[in-house]
Amino acid sequence: MYARVTPLARALTPLQSLIARRWRPQWVCQSCKQRRLLWRSLTTSTTTTADNGKPYYVTTPIFYVNAAPHVGHMYTMILTDVLKRWQQMKNRRSILCTGTDEHGMKVQQAATKAKVEPQEFCDKGAEVFKELAARIDISHDIFMRTSNRKHKEAVEYAWQMLEQGGYIYESKHEGWYSVSDETFYPQGQVQLIVDPPTGRKIMVSVETGKEVEWTSERNYHFRLSAFRERLLQFYRDNPKFIVPATRMNEIVQQVSGGLEDLSVSRPLERLSWGVRVPTDPSQTMYVWLDALLNYASAVGYPFTPGSETAGGWPADVHVVGKDIIRFHCIYWPAFLMALELPLPKQVLTTAHWTMGRQKMSKSTGNVVNPFFALERFGVDAMRWYLVHDGGITDDADYDNSYIIEKYKKGLSGGLGNLASRILKGKGWNVRRAVERFGHTGTAVGPRSIEFAGSDEYGPEAYKSLQLLPEEADKFMNDLLPNKAVQRIMQAVYDANYYTQQTAPWHLVKALENARADGTSVQVLEEQIDKIIFINAETLRMVGILLQPFVPTSAKKLLDMLGVDQGRRNWDWCVVGRDDTYGVPKMDLEDPKESTLFPRLTSAF
Repeated sequence: MYARVTPLARALTPLQSLIARRWRPQWVCQSCKQRRLLWRSLTTSTTTTADNGKPYYVTTPIFYVNAAPHVGHMYTMILTDVLKRWQQMKNRRSILCTGTDEHGMKVQQAATKAKVEPQEFCDKGAEVFKELAARIDISHDIFMRTSNRKHKEAVEYAWQMLEQGGYIYESKHEGWYSVSDETFYPQGQVQLIVDPPTGRKIMVSVETGKEVEWTSERNYHFRLSAFRERLLQFYRDNPKFIVPATRMNEIVQQVSGGLEDLSVSRPLERLSWGVRVPTDPSQTMYVWLDALLNYASAVGYPFTPGSETAGGWPADVHVVGKDIIRFHCIYWPAFLMALELPLPKQVLTTAHWTMGRQKMSKSTGNVVNPFFALERFGVDAMRWYLVHDGGITDDADYDNSYIIEKYKKGLSGGLGNLASRILKGKGWNVRRAVERFGHTGTAVGPRSIEFAGSDEYGPEAYKSLQLLPEEADKFMNDLLPNKAVQRIMQAVYDANYYTQQTAPWHLVKALENARADGTSVQVLEEQIDKIIFINAETLRMVGILLQPFVPTSAKKLLDMLGVDQGRRNWDWCVVGRDDTYGVPKMDLEDPKESTLFPRLTSAF
C-alpha cells in the first residue's frame, strides 16, 4: 500500500526529493481503522455474490450544497437506485453511496452570502438532499459528506501518498478559473461573449458557459500530463468504461490532444473552507481532488492491504451528469493510478433535462423543484417517468403534460388496465389457470401450450414474454435503464393487445351458453385459462422486473397476484416457474386497496 519511490520521483529537484524522502505517513487514523472494522462487519453476509464476494457498488455524484436540488439531482439518484435494486433482485449484495460535496469556493461564497458559518450552511444543505433521497425511496447505504472527519483524514492520507510518489509539486499557476465550476480551463476552452442580462463582455467556459477569471498564484500541481499514455491504454483496454460510447470518444480525443498538469491547491487566504494540505497549512486542497476521493473513503479507504474489495471497491458504476465527465473520466482515473488503486469499472454519463428545449437554469427560472413534482404526481410516477423518458445519450425535455400523458398510457391505461382486466375479470379464475399451465414437479418451465391455428397473436405474445427477462437484463448490463423499462412496458402493451384480440369475456359468454346447453365445456375452459395464464404471467414477470423502478407499485401488483415474498427475485422470473400464486393478498373488491395506478384528477 505504501507508495514506492518511482522514476518520476527520482527526477525531482533536490529540494523536492528531500521533502519526498522526509515525508512518510506516520499514522493510520483511528477513524480509518474503525471504518475498516465497520465494512468488515458489513461483508459477512452469506448471500451469493459475483466477483468473489465483492458487493456491487454504485454511486451518485455528490451534490453541491450551495443550491437547492433540482430534477437532475433526482434523476441521477433514481438511476443509481434502479441499478442497485436490479442487482439485489438478482441476489447480489449491493451498496449505494450518495451524499454532498461541501467544500470549495462556491460553498464558501454561498455561506458568506447567507451570513452563516460554512459548516452550519453545509449541515442545512445536506439535510435537504437527505430529505430528497428519502422522498424518492432511494435505498442508499451511505450518505457521504465531505466535511465528515473520516473523509478529511482519508484525503490527507491520499495527499501523502501522492506527494511521496512524486506526483505533486509546487509551482506558479496562471490561467482562467471558474468559481462556479471549481476548475481552471486552458486557453482553448474559454471564449469571450456578451452577457445578455448585463451587456458586459466576459470570458466563459466553452463547455459550461460559466464565467471565468484570470488568476495567478503559487500552489501545488498534480502531474496529470504523466498519465496520458496510461489513460489512453486504459481506455483501449476498457472500451465500455464510459457509457454512452459517444462520450468515451470525446474523452479519448481530449486525452489524445495532451494533458496539462492540474492545480490541486489554493492559497488559504483565497480558499479557507476545505481540507488543508497536510505538509503546507497555507494551502487548501482543490475541491475536486477532495470530492472524488469520497467514492473510496465511503467504503473504507485507506484500505487494509488485500481487502480493498471487502466494502465494494472498486466501484462498479459511477452515475454522473455529462457536465462533470472530465473530472470523473480523466482526473479520477489518474488519481487512482497514482495511488495504485483499482479503477472503477464503468461510468454512466447522463444527458441533461431541459425545459422548452432549453437547459434548466436558476437564472432563467426554468428549474423544476423535485419536491413540488413529487407532491403533484407521486413517487412511483416520477421514478417511472424520469427513467423511461430520461436521456442517456441525448437531452430530454421535461413538461408536466408529458408526465400526465405517459402516466395515462403506460401506468394507468397500460399496466393498471391489464391488472384490472385480468385480476378483477368475471368468468375466469387466475388460480385455476396457473395450476393448469404452470410447471409440474421439478420442471422449471410451463406445461406445453398449444395454440390453435386461428390464434395468430398467442404464439407471438408468448415468445415475447419468454424473451423479456433476457432482453431487459441485457439493457441493464449495457447501462441503459431507460431501454430496459421500455422493453418491460412493451410486454404490457403486447399483453393488452393480445387480450383485446382474444376477448376472453366473449369466450366466457360462450362457455355459459355451452353449460346451459349441456355440451362439453373443456375446450372452452382450457382456451380461457390459456389466455388468462399468459396475461397473469405477464403481470407476474413484469411485477418482478419493475421492482427496481417502481418499488411500491410493483409490490402492490405482486400482492394483488398473490405472489409469495420469497418468489419475487430473478430466479423466479421465468415463464411458468411459479405455480403457487393466484390467490390475492388483498381485497380486490375494495377500489381504494386494489387500484394500482389511480387516475390523475383534473387538478393535475
